[in-house]
Amino acid sequence: MAKIEIYTTTTCPYCHAAKELLEQKGVGYTETSLTREPNQRSTMQGRASGKTSVPQIFIDGTHIGGCDDLYALEEKGALDVLLA
Repeated sequence: MAKIEIYTTTTCPYCHAAKELLEQKGVGYTETSLTREPNQRSTMQGRASGKTSVPQIFIDGTHIGGCDDLYALEEKGALDVLLA
């Protein structure tokens, strides 16, 4: 099973949508809430090529992008391959 990491904030609707898709897929993920751990934002930015928006999603250490990128992978049928 793939290792999924997602950086979020509590009020972000895109974060909730991304987590919902992952939950529908039945996969677990590690969530880092920047609301609770604001010091992790610089770590996220370093891993996500400077991106500051949330969510930022990583599958097996590879930066996938944000919510729209995750849903685009799903529409292309590529998400299941990455999650396997």
